[in-house]
Formats: sequence, C-alpha cells, structure tokens
Amino acid sequence: MPKTKETTTKKSVKKKESKATKKATKPEKVKKEKKTAVKKPSFAKATEGKEVKKEVSKPDKYFEAVGRRKTAVARVRLFARGEKTFLINNKSYQEYFPLSETQQIAISSLKKMNCLEKFKVLVKVKGGGYHAQAEAVRHGGARALVKFNPNFRKRLRKAGYLTRDPRMRERKKFGLKRARRAPQWAKR
Repeated sequence: MPKTKETTTKKSVKKKESKATKKATKPEKVKKEKKTAVKKPSFAKATEGKEVKKEVSKPDKYFEAVGRRKTAVARVRLFARGEKTFLINNKSYQEYFPLSETQQIAISSLKKMNCLEKFKVLVKVKGGGYHAQAEAVRHGGARALVKFNPNFRKRLRKAGYLTRDPRMRERKKFGLKRARRAPQWAKR
C-alpha cells in the first residue's frame, strides 16, 4: 500500500507531540537564591549605641639605614625600646656569623660608640658572602648611629665605618677565562 500525504502528516504531528511531551517531562533547572543573613558579632550586642575605642599600639620608633659591600646589602634598624638583642635575619649574630672575625666586624660600629647594649638591632641582609655581609652590617649600623646622633659622625668617619668600600668584582672579558686570567699558553 503506497503512503499518502495524510499518513505522513499524522506521523510528523505525532513526532512533534512526543518531543513537546519530552520537554515538558524534563525537570527545569531552577536557580535558587541563597539568603545570606548578616550576623552581628557577640560583643556588638553588649556595646550597641556606645563607641568603643580600641587600643592601637603604635609601632616602635627606630632609626634605619642601609649598608653595602660588594653585592651584599644590609638594612639595619636600631630600636631604643625592647630587649637589647642583635638579630640578623631573625638569628642572633653569633649564630648567623659562625666565625668570631665576622662577628667582630658586624658589631664593631656599635662597639666603637659603646651602644651595643643600648639598642635592639634588627638586620635584614642578602647577597654576597659572609665577609661582605658582615661589612655591610657594619656600614649600615654606622649610618643608623649617625641618624640617631649626628655627633657620632666624626668618630665613625675616622674609624672608616661610614665609607662605602667601592671595590667590586671586575667583569669577565671575552677571550679570557676570568677578568684577567688568560688561557694557558703553549709554546709549541
């Protein structure tokens, strides 16, 4: 039996109806709005209507200076208050500099002015080696002491602690192994 137009249209109508029913049976995604309640802190109830003054501790006053040697950079802070310690990168200077020679270099500017027990000293140092770092700490400490008391300048200058040592590593040259070291020369 050949298909007629009527039978084909009935089938297409049935397909459309079945698609529409499938869409209707699928649950629609509904966006739920979350209610956020603002809770007051427990102490707010007791202090409602009253102004509360919080004690804000003022940061301690300090004298800061930067000292340098070769590629080492030291930021030195001298605090008049607090326990009288000498910390380098959050370690005591004896712990940070294991050699007694570098320890003496680091504290020499404060020792020269008899200020080692008068200040809490915090130092952040980076770059260079141990010896250069110790000299950078000395340089920064001397500069900070001058900021604390300008009368210290003459004695520290005479000792040579305020002078930035300009000696740096020489650059490597092409054709050479280092700054001046030439490749080994063979006669034959």
